Amino acid sequence: MVIPPAFMALVVQPVPQAREQVALLVKAHPRQVIFTSGGTESNNMALKGFAAGRKQAAMAISEIEHSSLIAPAQNLQQHGWQLDLIESDSAGRVSPAAVSEVINDETCLVSVMLANNETGVIQDVAAISDVAREREVIVHTDAVQAAGKITVDFAATGAHMMSLSAHKLYGPKGVGALIVHKSLELEPLLHGTGHEMGMRGGTENVAGIVGFGKAAELAVKNLETHTTHLHELQRLLERGLREITGVSIVAEQSLRLANTTCILAEGIEGETLLMNLDRQGIAVSSGSACASGSTNPSHVLLAMGIDRDLARCAVRVSLGKDNNRDDIDYFLKHLRRELANVQDPALQAWAS
Repeated sequence: MVIPPAFMALVVQPVPQAREQVALLVKAHPRQVIFTSGGTESNNMALKGFAAGRKQAAMAISEIEHSSLIAPAQNLQQHGWQLDLIESDSAGRVSPAAVSEVINDETCLVSVMLANNETGVIQDVAAISDVAREREVIVHTDAVQAAGKITVDFAATGAHMMSLSAHKLYGPKGVGALIVHKSLELEPLLHGTGHEMGMRGGTENVAGIVGFGKAAELAVKNLETHTTHLHELQRLLERGLREITGVSIVAEQSLRLANTTCILAEGIEGETLLMNLDRQGIAVSSGSACASGSTNPSHVLLAMGIDRDLARCAVRVSLGKDNNRDDIDYFLKHLRRELANVQDPALQAWAS
């Protein structure tokens, strides 16, 4: 059957359309978007794709990066690359000065995440990029947690590479993207075909990519509404948390995402509190959800100088577009009750 040219003009090509939608999410050009299987692959592609074919040198990453960035960096270290860690301050911030201090003549890549997945702290990547670019150092930023929650402008960050993941903005799991500046050449991790402009071998996950595109489109459309809603819920949540004895908010004075609040609840390990709250239908995580099952304290909190025993008491509360005031009240009520059990039985009556 021959399809008339006029009809063909009306047929929307799903992957190119999704590429445009994801590009719009971070104000990039569609040809800068390389679809991947998620944030982990994007971070691996950024580091390993950059390192491949280059003379072994040095790279610097912040101490508070996601494990999917730390692991490939450590892997490259095992293969001869020098790995330098950029310190965080006690408020979870990575300063341009700290980046400048680490950069040396061998440094060719710096990676600092845009927003932390455990504390929600937002980093000044643009200022960090200015410092790195002055020394002719390539910059990567993991924006997985930030995209869809704050305005993200790829060019304005000054970064050469940016990692994204669909499920962090209500898209499908198993799909993400790496945004790559046109001046940068990377080596593909997967060879075999010419997909993704030759950057990723293997059949494209069309359904996932289309879902990512639609999620990106909706994230842009609803960003202001959702952000206002989440800021209000976070304000109510944290006001209630300040009234609970033994609870502190991590990085409280830092600029943070509206959906993320990390707390330290003295006297009870985060994993125990998580399980007890789960019985009440409350879904929270002990630190990073990606590290669930680990009994080790969060490396992010340790990097901030938080005592190891106290860091074990961390719980991350993540808010979403479907949460409401009743959810906040319900969580605070049961948090008080759980803490009363371990802190002071006399508080039981007040907590209930």
